[in-house]
Amino acid sequence: MKQKPPILYVDDEPINLLLFKNNFKDAYNVFVGNCAQEGLKVLESHKEIDLVISDMKMPGMDGLEFIETAKKRYPQKKFFIFTGLDISEKIKAAEKSGLILQYFRKPLEYKKMDTAIKDAIKT
Repeated sequence: MKQKPPILYVDDEPINLLLFKNNFKDAYNVFVGNCAQEGLKVLESHKEIDLVISDMKMPGMDGLEFIETAKKRYPQKKFFIFTGLDISEKIKAAEKSGLILQYFRKPLEYKKMDTAIKDAIKT
């Protein structure tokens, strides 16, 4: 049996973590973190994770700050941002610079995100 690709989803909302995990558990080995610091710990203990999706608005360190920190430690990993807010200049700049591959808006469009994850894992 083929192993499912490992991915990490970071969000401070427990319901979002649960929904994400339930929607993607059949296709991926889903790891979750409930804040940026926990996300960094998961990446440290699971080096096999190649793709990370982070919520934008989180207490302490926002999604882009988390991704900037993680990208410095793990430059080969790929990152997406997920937001319920308007797409800010900061998010657009992060995509343009290559910090993130893509951003997604809430509510989550599962098929769209699944396609993007599969494409990112292939490359």
